[in-house]
Amino acid sequence: MKKETLIQIVLGTVGGLIFSVGMCMCLIPEWDLFWPGVVACVLGVLILLPIYPMYRKEHPRTPLHVEKTTLAAILSGLVGCLLLGIGMSLALTQTGKVFLLLGIVIGMAGILVLALSYPVYLYFFSKK
Repeated sequence: MKKETLIQIVLGTVGGLIFSVGMCMCLIPEWDLFWPGVVACVLGVLILLPIYPMYRKEHPRTPLHVEKTTLAAILSGLVGCLLLGIGMSLALTQTGKVFLLLGIVIGMAGILVLALSYPVYLYFFSKK
């Protein structure tokens, strides 16, 4: 294992942990640590940033383009994740049966979009 690879692994692990703890500090209201959480998130991102130039230095010939089929699958997965998260948030944080039902419906739509990500990829791939 190269020294650069070990450094990337350590930076990724430490930066990811600090970022995720910062997000928890921001998003859990019982902790009352919003601004220290923002600082921890920024610190985690700053630790994660040097990984990309190190990777590009090791793999200079790797193409940077993304095919349309992959982009379509990624976007449909992203939309599905966002819909599922919005639905879960509505169902779990808001009070009232209307928000619960709305959250369930939106979450189910997100699950449907996520389930269709791979068929979308195959559809665009077969058109290629």
